[in-house]
Amino acid sequence: MNRTLKRAAMACLAMFALLMVNVNVLQAVRADDLQSDARNRRNFYERYAVERGRITAGGKVIAQSVETDSKEFRFIRKYPDAKLYAHVTGFFSPESADAIEANENKLLDGSSPDLLLRRSIDLFTGESTKGANVDLTINPKAQKAAYDALRQSGKRGAIIALDPKTGGILAMVSLPTYDPTELSGTDKGKVFSRYDELAKDKSQPLLNRTIAQTYPPGSTFKVVTTAAFLEADSSRGPDTTVPAPQRLTLPNTSTTLPNYGGSACGSGQVALVYALEKSCNTPFAQIGMDLGYNAMNEQTEKFGMGDQVAVPMSVAKSDFGPEEDKAALAMASIGQRSNRMTPLQMAMIAAGIANEGTVMKPYLVNKITDAKGDTVEAAQPDELKTDAVSPETAGKLRDMMVSVVSNGTANLAQVPGVQVAGKTGTAETADGQPPHAWFISFAPADDPKVALAVIVESGAANVGAEATGGHTAAPIAKAVLEAVLNK
Repeated sequence: MNRTLKRAAMACLAMFALLMVNVNVLQAVRADDLQSDARNRRNFYERYAVERGRITAGGKVIAQSVETDSKEFRFIRKYPDAKLYAHVTGFFSPESADAIEANENKLLDGSSPDLLLRRSIDLFTGESTKGANVDLTINPKAQKAAYDALRQSGKRGAIIALDPKTGGILAMVSLPTYDPTELSGTDKGKVFSRYDELAKDKSQPLLNRTIAQTYPPGSTFKVVTTAAFLEADSSRGPDTTVPAPQRLTLPNTSTTLPNYGGSACGSGQVALVYALEKSCNTPFAQIGMDLGYNAMNEQTEKFGMGDQVAVPMSVAKSDFGPEEDKAALAMASIGQRSNRMTPLQMAMIAAGIANEGTVMKPYLVNKITDAKGDTVEAAQPDELKTDAVSPETAGKLRDMMVSVVSNGTANLAQVPGVQVAGKTGTAETADGQPPHAWFISFAPADDPKVALAVIVESGAANVGAEATGGHTAAPIAKAVLEAVLNK
């Protein structure tokens, strides 16, 4: 009898040991594989079991979860004005997410450690868990104005606007756009098929051009070259005379760099402010060569180029380009060659000048509140670069950029009763397409409330190069400026 009991006990012990081994293998070794297994429907349904928090901007709901009659999919995601905010909100698909939906996912679905107290209270009271709400810095009027103005151009492009004193993003528009609702459904077949269609579209509607795409900045970059020139000698100013030949022979080449259309820039010797107003190429190419690669590159870095920035979405790094020869430096100094900038970086340059030389870290999330409205986290504006330029240099640049709008190529950006500072630009492309049209700006010049960058891809068709920034991009910027300033 004792032997039988012992054998039974040993068998039970062995089975228990095997069970523990199996449990540990499942939980520790195979957990990730099982969780990602396409046959695991439980995780799929759990994504829709919790009421995700709202995403709001300026008191306007731009993403929310709506309860359904389905037992399997209790909540689904809805996006009012979906295309308008697509690159801001992103989407919430059966297996992935994008933009704010992805970067703030743990807060939105309620699983963040920051919401532990709220979850504990809900457990005690018996209330169902809800995600936190994410409030953004976006100004709905500015967003709508930017979207409408860029869409009317009929071109691809991007607009990003900042509060220069805080770094808060007031508008983020990229065209073409898409409908995130189509990628946030519960039918995997339809969602994945639609995503593949958008991903293969040559116009790249899924691409957020404001932060994920770099472009040659063209003549807008001349404000950086001007900044480096002024910083090198504090005695220089808007009236400083600079050489402005009709054509500039690039060192060690037989190539000559003209001003637009081969036109003259004054009499060959002009005031710095005049060169910026008319966006002459030869003075700034010569200035860049005289200053040297290191001084030019360092000036760009002082505006934030090369820093890893997240808003919270990751931002592509801008790059002045590698050190090559003097001819390459001349071209990079007028925004061509290997010089590549995101629209956000160019907006940060405008904002840094507007903010007396201090560049603030750009950010998109204003505050996080739990389901009861209590603040979990609030934005704390922070400085990215405190000495992009001195306050004195910033003042000189401001005055010259005001003159560009008042007397130069950007007259179509003028806002009645407001002093606007800006710089137009066109950027040649390597693919034989018409040049891109650029404009950077801030206003009011004496107390800036908004700084922005506009790019219209291939926007220079059938229009003079510098006139393109003035005729295509500047009016778009004006609409955004008015939306922010005319409250």
